[in-house]
Amino acid sequence: MDKKNGTLFAIAIFFGLIVSAFILGKSLERFRNEDRAISVRGLSEREVKADLAVWSLKLSAASNDLSEGSKLIDSAKSKVIMFLTKNGITSDEIIQKTLQVSDRKANEYGGGSTPATLRYIITKTIQVRSKDVDNVQKVSGMTDELLRAGVVISSTNDWQGAGVRFVFTKLNDIKPEMLAEATRNAKDAALEFAKESNTTLGKMRKASQGLFTVVDRDEVSAAQSEGGYYASGTNDLFKKVRVVISVDYSIE
Repeated sequence: MDKKNGTLFAIAIFFGLIVSAFILGKSLERFRNEDRAISVRGLSEREVKADLAVWSLKLSAASNDLSEGSKLIDSAKSKVIMFLTKNGITSDEIIQKTLQVSDRKANEYGGGSTPATLRYIITKTIQVRSKDVDNVQKVSGMTDELLRAGVVISSTNDWQGAGVRFVFTKLNDIKPEMLAEATRNAKDAALEFAKESNTTLGKMRKASQGLFTVVDRDEVSAAQSEGGYYASGTNDLFKKVRVVISVDYSIE
């Protein structure tokens, strides 16, 4: 009886070892397959045209008499608005910003130290916001007419700088198509890698979307951080939109 039980026990251990070896082998095979992966990137790029122009004209007048300075800035404002409307800018596209007055004598950093300097500096900004980007680009190159009319256009202390800013606002319209193209390009790169390495491309394991960048067409640098959207450069009427997709594929 003891001998029979010992034999059965030995057989049970033998089959147990076989099953354990089988399970271990399958686990190792699955681990090797899951561990084999490649990371590829897919790029999509588009050249687009800006659809919004924002043009700020900062007018400036100086005088020792505040009333006279007010008349000077009103005259400059009228000349600018007349210039714009004459050249196809509608009244709905013209925005008048706040009037600002600087009194040099009230300036604690040297007011009145230069008697030859006019006391009051009056500035007013006229802004044009238009979807007719071609016309704004043309008219912005004609400001010499304002100079000949005695209108002083200044960019002093203007963080936005001088000139027209061209903006592309329709990124959401092209995002789906660009993401699909970038994903296809990533898969093509993965297939080429699998072909060259004599392996078979498996399933997509992970994908991450890079940052959409919108830069002036001829701008060299672009943002490299991850996220949703980055815009740089507003001087060019034409823009370059770019996105990169990172994808991990298993290989067999």
